[in-house]
Amino acid sequence: MAGGVAGPAALRPLLETVLTALAAGAERRGGPLAAGDPKALAAEVGHAVHAPQASLATLTELLAHGAADPADPACAAHLHCPPLAVAVAADLAAGALNSSLDSWDQAPAATVLETELLAELAALVGYQPQQAAGVLTSGGTESNLLGLLLARDRALRTPHSRPELDGVDLARRPRIYASRAAHFSVQRAAALLGLGERAVVPVAVDADQRLDPAALAAALAAGERDGETPVAVVATAGTTDTGAVDPLRRCAQLAAAHGSWLHVDAAYGGGALLSDRLAPLLDGLALADSVALDWHKFGWQPVAAGVFLVREAESYASLARRAAYLNPLDDEQAGYPSLLGRSLRTTRRADAFKLLVTLRTLGRAGLGALVDRCRELALAAAELVRARPELELHREPLLTTVLFRARPPAGAPAGRLDADRAGPDRCETDGLVSDRFNAELRRRLLAEGRAVLGRTELPAPVPGVTPGSVRLKLTLLNPHTTEADLARLLDTVVATARELGRA
Repeated sequence: MAGGVAGPAALRPLLETVLTALAAGAERRGGPLAAGDPKALAAEVGHAVHAPQASLATLTELLAHGAADPADPACAAHLHCPPLAVAVAADLAAGALNSSLDSWDQAPAATVLETELLAELAALVGYQPQQAAGVLTSGGTESNLLGLLLARDRALRTPHSRPELDGVDLARRPRIYASRAAHFSVQRAAALLGLGERAVVPVAVDADQRLDPAALAAALAAGERDGETPVAVVATAGTTDTGAVDPLRRCAQLAAAHGSWLHVDAAYGGGALLSDRLAPLLDGLALADSVALDWHKFGWQPVAAGVFLVREAESYASLARRAAYLNPLDDEQAGYPSLLGRSLRTTRRADAFKLLVTLRTLGRAGLGALVDRCRELALAAAELVRARPELELHREPLLTTVLFRARPPAGAPAGRLDADRAGPDRCETDGLVSDRFNAELRRRLLAEGRAVLGRTELPAPVPGVTPGSVRLKLTLLNPHTTEADLARLLDTVVATARELGRA
């Protein structure tokens, strides 16, 4: 067993095996990911897992060989960070002890650690720690669900003599207002909560993909005239595609004016709170009723490290539950606290531990320096894109996301690239050629193991931008990347684009 007095001795030789296999797998991979198509990788994995000699060593090497490695400078597609070594080591300790946060007697120290961490993070957001509450989550999707659940219960509850039997009144035509650039989990949460995806009202965005406050004001006013219930306004601090930050203070004012809950999805942009330079981008965050943070995005933690916070602990009332085998009332009255009513999950691991260890090891200043370095890399990448005539920058990056595209070579035949979709309009055809070219370019880089770039599609039409919606994306979360690494990466993109153009 990994726990107990003998646990460390049992783990020590296995850790050496894992570390050796990780190194071997990374060397065999030889880059950001292994070259080859998905079918070839699937066949290799399928063969290995059923081989008679399959073992911890062979399977760990296989996992490392077949991984997309976010520590490689050429792996920059997603909000997928390289974790700090100290955080991974702390995560190992939490895994070995296997604490579960659903009752004090399964996690005495971890219960206190999570409570202390959440008070610290509440203060970072701008909440009053003694009034706020929260929980560690699996990520932004769960945190967004929690925020909208509490918002729904506040707006639509039909009180019962027993709170656990309270229902919701869907006849009150609930509405959730979120920008068109908000995360898809908002629609998913609305469906899971019984409101239906059509309860989510998409609000227009500006050219920078920020929620347009005038459009939000108009949508809220229209809903009020139509007798709809504004359950929540969802603002985003760091959109997945562009890193855009909505005008949080204005969103808070509009939500309050219409009696609506404000939830801020800061799963990405919350990392800016660590930086003195970037924290002002999140002005107004403290006015939100609830906030989602995600330290496995812009905090260098292994998955999972999501955080959900509410400004007022009383907001959690509808989640309160009493289970005699977990949190009997007399135990709580005797001083044995329970976190059961903070989460949608029952069993939860001690994910707070790695976060707390990281904060104590690096401090806010140390983590803020990493945030600032990644921001500097984004600005440098933007300049490098501008310096290459084969590439086109979308806009100046706000956080650490850089959108760009490769220009198709002159005379690239629309018929070969998109014969079934190219229309007679030259402008439309140019856009289709660009989209298909960049999509194929990204797949070519993946297949050859040269780079892992993200892909997104901008809403069309974009004012002042030539036709075509597909953009390649760098999400720069590795502070050890250098400007020279970025230059090599973009040179690889240009060289591969040339090869594709000649094919």
